[in-house]
This record gives sequence, C-alpha cells and structure tokens, in this order.
Amino acid sequence: MTDFDPRALRSAFGRFMTGVTVVTTRNADGMPVGFTANSFASVSMGPPLLLVCPGKFLSSYTAFEACTDFAVSVLAEGQENVATTFASYKGDRFAKVPHHVGAQNLPLIDGAIAQFTCRTYSAQEAGDHCVLIGEVTSYKTDDARGLGYADGQFFSLGLERSARDPEAKRNMCGAILRYLDQVLLEPSDQGYRLPAMTVSDRIGLRDGLAAAMAARHITVDLGPVYSVYEDDRSGAHHSWLLGKVTAVEPASGLVPVPIADLPETRCASPAEARMLARFARETRTRDFTLYIGNADRGEIHSYSERL
Repeated sequence: MTDFDPRALRSAFGRFMTGVTVVTTRNADGMPVGFTANSFASVSMGPPLLLVCPGKFLSSYTAFEACTDFAVSVLAEGQENVATTFASYKGDRFAKVPHHVGAQNLPLIDGAIAQFTCRTYSAQEAGDHCVLIGEVTSYKTDDARGLGYADGQFFSLGLERSARDPEAKRNMCGAILRYLDQVLLEPSDQGYRLPAMTVSDRIGLRDGLAAAMAARHITVDLGPVYSVYEDDRSGAHHSWLLGKVTAVEPASGLVPVPIADLPETRCASPAEARMLARFARETRTRDFTLYIGNADRGEIHSYSERL
C-alpha cells in the first residue's frame, strides 16, 4: 500500500467541490440516525441508483451497513447549521433540525433541494468506509440553490453571484487575508486598508481576486463571502471574502497585524474597521457570520463557517 500523508491526501480530495447531503435511516431499534456526507453520486438511470459512503468511524455505521432502506436529503443554501449538526453534534440531532417522515418511514430534512428515498441495492466494505448503493424508490426536488463544500469550507454560489451588482458604479472585491494568527493589511496615510480591487463585469469575483493576489506574491485559498455592502458616498458595491494565506513574500507590500489587535487598529475606512473588529470577535468564538447591508448599517446572518 502506498504510504501517503493522510492530512495531505485529505486536503487533495477536498479540492473537489461537492454538494452537501444528510443521509438517514433507522437503526435496529427503529430510532432515526443520520450523518452529513459529501460523498454522494448518481450511479445509474436504469435502474435508478445512487451511492453514499458511510465511514466506519460513525456511531451509526452498523445501522447503515445493515439497513434495508435509507434516504438522502441534498441541503440548500443556508443550511450550514443542519450540516454541522449531523456532522458533529453528539446529542439528538433530529431534535435540533426540522424534518419529517417520508416514504418507507424514513426521516427527511425539511428545506432540502432534493430528497431521495432508497431501497438498499448493495453494501460493499471499502477500506475505512462502506460503499452503500441505493435504488431510488421516490424523490422530490426544489428550485432553490444548493449548499456547496470545498477545501473544508461551505460555500454558496448564489451568494457569490449576487455579491456583484451590475448596476453599481464600481464593483470592489477584496479579502480578509488570514496568515497564521494575523491579518495582512495595506498601510496608507489614512490608516490600514484591506487589499481590494475593482472587478470587471467580465470576470468572476474569485478568479479576479485570486489573480490579483498572485500578482502581489500572495498564495491564498479563498473561502466564503463575509460581507456585502453598498457605499452610498462613493457609489461602490463592496464584496469581501475570507481567505487563508499559505505563502506571502515581502514584495506584497502588506503588513501582518495580529488578529487580537484588529479592534484597536486605525483603518482608513470605518466600514472596514467595523468588519475587522467583527472578524476578531468571531475568530475567538469560531462562529462566523455574513453581513449584508450598506457601509453604515446592515444585517448579520449566521453562516456556521469554521476556519
């Protein structure tokens, strides 16, 4: 067997962007059990087959390995809390998440963009997982956008598409660049600024920002959208992402500022100062949120991101 570094290999697998599902069944006592999975795929149209891969580390592994029926709920944008509950909560997961009982007495997650109930077609042990193939017996879909997952983080294509406003005079895109326990900021006579760029209508937020950071000798993995707001004074539409810096050269011109010092850091923009103070607070609690509004006032939405 080839001897790989498990963490490096897991990171390489994680580069593949997927959706997020919750897989459910009932154990031998008839109690509902479930887990979060992004190892989901369609297999065949005739007969209609899909597969999921429960891991042997799951407390419910025995139930899934032996089940005769199971269900898959494909999560919607905004259901990060559902995903994290079924991934890590140790108590009664179903008590924390809205759900209902569907066909074959299987629990299904409310608000999912697709729901499949299945009869077990085969279950094959594969290393530290089981390849569980189900024959679809019923399904339901919704037109809502799906929740995505890549590089160990959730993402929302819907939020990223709406982050750029084609009617704005200028579309500005930037990032809070975390490097170890610091954030990289750009010094100016008026105070620190976050690195940002003007985005053309012809280029996506991520592609443009990643290219701009690479040109400044910064290697960064861009994460979810963190703040979206209008600046009525300048007519600019601002979109800010979170990013993890893996390498930076002095030629970048950016200065590392400890995250703990951000609330007291002098910034050129009051909106950026408030955003950095919020980031410092949320880094302590590891409960990250999404801000939507204008430069002075807006709403905070739970995002359940883990950096």
